[in-house]
Amino acid sequence: MMREGLGQLIGQEPDLVVCGEAESAPEAVERIAVLKPDLAIVDISLKTGNGLELIKDVQVRNPTVAVLVISMHDESLYAERVLRAGGRGYVMKQEGGKKIMQAIRQVLSGQVYVSERMSARILENFSGRRGEAGGSPIERLTDRELEVFQLIGQGRGTRQIAQDLHLSVKTVEVHRLHIKEKLNLSDATALVRHAVRWVESQSAGS
Repeated sequence: MMREGLGQLIGQEPDLVVCGEAESAPEAVERIAVLKPDLAIVDISLKTGNGLELIKDVQVRNPTVAVLVISMHDESLYAERVLRAGGRGYVMKQEGGKKIMQAIRQVLSGQVYVSERMSARILENFSGRRGEAGGSPIERLTDRELEVFQLIGQGRGTRQIAQDLHLSVKTVEVHRLHIKEKLNLSDATALVRHAVRWVESQSAGS
């Protein structure tokens, strides 16, 4: 539904055209290679795969394609990760059509798009003014740790996560250990409980 609505929104612009769609990361990589778009619009949550990993793949295979993320997930957790992965912008779905079109045009013109609030925050981080106390502990997780944390919250066990991410069980166990340490969680039960609550809060758009 989101893809359809976005396609209609873009289709109303006389100088823009949607050349293709994909519902999973592997399909997106294949279609981008064939269609060679100027801009790929992606989400963080995909049917198969992860948005951050997709951005990295696109940048390696098709570095001339600009990537803009439109997502319901909180920009404070993901916007910087998207830019570090090679994305050119981040806009939250609830911003509405006008802001989304502004972001699309800004990225197509070669600029980076983030909200004013996020822009100020990134500049603060860059200047080293932000203290360790600022932000959520989840922000300290690496991209891969965040992905594992999200899958734990979705009810997946270690072996399932290893399969989903094409990692060894031992590697996933190491990620789980690091997540527990960074979030100051005492055991596996506390980790699962915390992850489930976080995934639920993300789904509620909070």
